[in-house]
Amino acid sequence: MLIKNNDTFCPVTQVLAASFGTQLTLHRLNKIRVANMTLSTNKIFFAPQLFIPSGVTDISFYFKAFGAVEIKPWRNDDGSVHVAELSINGSIFHLHEERPAKGQLEPNKIKGVTTLIGLFVDDVDNVINKALQAGANLLSPAQDYDYGYRQGNIQDPFGHQWMIQTKI
Repeated sequence: MLIKNNDTFCPVTQVLAASFGTQLTLHRLNKIRVANMTLSTNKIFFAPQLFIPSGVTDISFYFKAFGAVEIKPWRNDDGSVHVAELSINGSIFHLHEERPAKGQLEPNKIKGVTTLIGLFVDDVDNVINKALQAGANLLSPAQDYDYGYRQGNIQDPFGHQWMIQTKI
């Protein structure tokens, strides 16, 4: 069974569906992609850790805004997030509760960021709109730049700044 994604069919999906003998969801397919990437290759890849306040239980912003899937959660006894391994279309990143003793603080506490996360997508305006609907703040609207990119900036509910972009 094929999965329709952005009006195209992924050819790998047909092989995976035949192998698993079941209809795949995008969530499950992303988990398979990530498992294959992390377990069956020795490729070097970048996996940022984004620090969030201690006690956070709701990280659905990333699912709603970017289509992220949770690969593996590590929860504290109270159910709050200690670490959550997430994937956006096979690219891994982690949410981690802040660790002040190690100087790893969430952005809202220090009223600033040291990193701007660049997320390359096919449709900048669509992703920014989804992020805004999911609770992001618009820092700068999407626009085309003379250096060949369409970019817009948002801030997620935990204070992380994202540059949503595509090469034009």
